[in-house]
Amino acid sequence: MKNLLLICSFLVCCTLLGQGRFSLPEGTPSNKIDFQFLSNLVIVPVELNGVTLDFLLDTGVNATILFSIENKDSIQLNNTKPVKLRGLGTGSSIEAIKSTGNTFKIGEAINRNQSVFIVFDEDLNFSPRLGEAVHGIIGYDFFKDFVVETDYVREKLTFYDPEYYKPPDCRRCFKTPMRFYNNKPYVELEATVRGVTDTVTVLLDSGSGDALWLLKDKEPWIKVPKKHFRDFLGLGLNGNIFGDRSRIAGVGLGDYYLRDVNTAFPDKDAFGNINLFKARDGSMGGELLKRFTTIINYPDRELILKKNRYFNQPFYYNMSGLTLQHNGYEYVKEKLAGTNKSKYGNDPNNVKNEVIMYETQQLYAIKLAPKIEVAEVREGSPAYEAGMRPGDILTFLNGEPIHRYTLQELNALFHSKEGKLMRFRVNRNGYNLRIAFKLRRVL
Repeated sequence: MKNLLLICSFLVCCTLLGQGRFSLPEGTPSNKIDFQFLSNLVIVPVELNGVTLDFLLDTGVNATILFSIENKDSIQLNNTKPVKLRGLGTGSSIEAIKSTGNTFKIGEAINRNQSVFIVFDEDLNFSPRLGEAVHGIIGYDFFKDFVVETDYVREKLTFYDPEYYKPPDCRRCFKTPMRFYNNKPYVELEATVRGVTDTVTVLLDSGSGDALWLLKDKEPWIKVPKKHFRDFLGLGLNGNIFGDRSRIAGVGLGDYYLRDVNTAFPDKDAFGNINLFKARDGSMGGELLKRFTTIINYPDRELILKKNRYFNQPFYYNMSGLTLQHNGYEYVKEKLAGTNKSKYGNDPNNVKNEVIMYETQQLYAIKLAPKIEVAEVREGSPAYEAGMRPGDILTFLNGEPIHRYTLQELNALFHSKEGKLMRFRVNRNGYNLRIAFKLRRVL
């Protein structure tokens, strides 16, 4: 798993009446757009009433949610009223604003009567954990009107008008029906846990960066494997979610079989305030889905998977124990490439006529860069044992200024190679510290 963020499913405590539909221009059979693939999550550009934003495309949500709009105060929102939202996490429901009659545009697809829920709680800003601005989440409202193909390798999203769509001639594809509960899709797969193989029903959750979640003791054989560790699993609408991380022997999807699959077992209290689908045993997320080109067909209630070049990649996990996030900005000084030039010439007063240097110049640029902060440290991990703590601000890694790394690059390092040395310099309450540790496998 290459992500440190897991966006969790939401439930909305109200009825969505009079919701509009997305449609392509008349006679247009399909549309293809680029997306960003961050921490196993699909981020698409969305126009909301003429303002371009970035939204997480999430099959695990049944309503459209907007947050992180502090720098987008020019957005016009129509027909607002207060509501309450609830979702995964241990907290209570939160206050929000429901707005109706908005125009949403994704690629060439337009919905002129879209409802959206606006959340102003600063703690629900997912952007710091991703390292990129994400302003909202959209799921069922978009998927219900199209057949949606996600090419994770090329980072292309194609959505088809169901009237024109023709299923691919795919002999090796895995095709399976989808069941729906609260407008969310569920599929069946086989899981092998502690020597037992059986069928599980999982939420198809593209808004989760993990490969697989299984609910502890939902079935007598769904037990946490002996080798596991406690960890922060993600940020839900109602707070942080914790649980156990482990590996299970395998996951079967028709003729496809994936071995040693990273699996999270969330604590039961994460689901205490929502009404789960009774048949649900867990969730299938982006770390698993990215190994396939996926075709999600809500109109015909069918999922099609065709393996891609990521299929045989091992399932990695974070061997550092660190969860990082952006926390504000700071000014940094960067050398400008090509400006460290020395000028040479002949000194006529030098009897030996030697070539000497008589001028040198180095130019710098001052720019704003995000501060990278430690958000969570897993107890017992290499980072924890070396003394890293939440709130530490990273300044250097292995001699390089930390601003030269993106969050995605840092997270990739933490999932890379056991034994790799991480030499950090950090700022803690104004004091500079040196902290070093080696990545260590737990599972």
